[in-house]
Amino acid sequence: MNIEQIRTYCMAKQQVTEHFPFDDNVLVFKVAGKMFLLTGLDTWEKGEPAVNLKCDPEYALELREQYESVEPGYHMSKKHWNTVRLYKGELDWNFIKELIDHSYDLIVKSLPKKVRDTFQ
Repeated sequence: MNIEQIRTYCMAKQQVTEHFPFDDNVLVFKVAGKMFLLTGLDTWEKGEPAVNLKCDPEYALELREQYESVEPGYHMSKKHWNTVRLYKGELDWNFIKELIDHSYDLIVKSLPKKVRDTFQ
């Protein structure tokens, strides 16, 4: 897996945009202006890729107990965000896509109805 796979997967979703709001290193994907995935490009360059993903608090705890690769969100709300260490090889691409989908869906569900209605 590489950063382009993550990017392609995220950008294929409705109303997703990519940004570098913090610096030239942190790539952020947003849906309707709200973050659902962040990743530091330097971690990919070092061979230690990781992504931060929004997560339901109870599910976040389950994932952290079940997988060594899933930790409380680095520099994020520990309750609502997980850092997923992709380089550990514990999680396959299909499961990572499920985690990305979960993050995206949480944000979409939190949007005002008027905005949600613009999704097909």
